Amino acid sequence: MQRGIGRSVRLFREFLVEQTEPERFYGALARDSVELLQEWTALERRTVLDVGAGPAEFAQAFRAAGARYVPLDHDPSVASVHDRGVVASAAALPFADGSVDVVHSSNLWEHVPHPEAVADEMLRVLRPGGLLFLSYTNWLSPWGGHETSPWHWLGGERAARRYERKEGHPPKNLVDHTLFRVSVRQGLDWAAGTTAGEVLAARPRYLPDPARHLLRVPGLREVVTWNLLLVLRRR
Repeated sequence: MQRGIGRSVRLFREFLVEQTEPERFYGALARDSVELLQEWTALERRTVLDVGAGPAEFAQAFRAAGARYVPLDHDPSVASVHDRGVVASAAALPFADGSVDVVHSSNLWEHVPHPEAVADEMLRVLRPGGLLFLSYTNWLSPWGGHETSPWHWLGGERAARRYERKEGHPPKNLVDHTLFRVSVRQGLDWAAGTTAGEVLAARPRYLPDPARHLLRVPGLREVVTWNLLLVLRRR
């Protein structure tokens, strides 16, 4: 499937209402995740472990596709966990080796202090031939500071202080505490170096397909990728 500019425009329009209409935004993102995964595997009757699940819209989209959806998050208060979910750390998944068909993880990597170890753990629980869908927002992207963006380009701590002055409370995502400075290179290096998985795709998640060539340009890729998507098959 070729993803063109039309899809990118639709996703960025939805992105603009993340704060005001989160159900609309996360619903669109969840449907896009399902469509992307279905390019590599059928989801019907497959066990899908969503690591860092969060919004309930992902549960709705995956179950509508026929998947046996298992949401996992470290926070027991998130919506997905309330519905047949698991409370656990992404760094120590409570599943046996080779026990799930698909691992989906969207925008978790930037929130864990040791992302490579978390990615290794995701591959561990996949059966041979199973798929890992891993996407994350890198630090130098326009949204790398999350709610403090784009001021994080002037420094994460400075951006947090500016946000607190403006909003009257600190940001939810505090740099080096709950938000970490991950790079595009970090994800590419991990994917290229792991012996447990075969890389099927590496590209900017929200951009048209030809933008995958941007990943060949160090420096530029850190700014324009926005969100890196990695798809690996378990060996």
